[in-house]
Order: sequence, then C-alpha cells, then structure tokens
Amino acid sequence: MMSKIVDARGLSCPQPVLMTLDAIKSGTDSELEVIVDNMASRENVVRAAESKGWNVSDIKDNAGDTQIFIRKG
Repeated sequence: MMSKIVDARGLSCPQPVLMTLDAIKSGTDSELEVIVDNMASRENVVRAAESKGWNVSDIKDNAGDTQIFIRKG
C-alpha cells in the first residue's frame, strides 16, 4: 500500500505541522510521507507525529528536502 504524501516544501511552521496533523486526523492512512525543506519543520513534524502516537520509521535527506516516513503506532 502506498503511503499518503504530505508535501510541505516551501512552507514555514506551523503549516507543515498542521498539514501533517490534518492527514493524521483524517484516519484513512496508517503511513504518511511528509516532505519538508527546513530543519525547524523537520523537528516539529517529528515531534507532532510522536505526540499523536505515531512512529517515525525513516528520515531521508535528499538535495535539500527531507522525507519523513511516519506510521501509526
């Protein structure tokens, strides 16, 4: 099953966190891929996901973008 992608590149906090939380709240996916392009968003998205009981399964840095893979706990 493909994970849902939340593309938050070019956005500053709190927008990436709000987009991630909206995707978590939708309840339709058990895995999300969140793409951000700055360190503050990366840290805040990880913290927000973990606060909702989700686990970070992988983080990949690629040419200025960061892919954060999270799974329902």
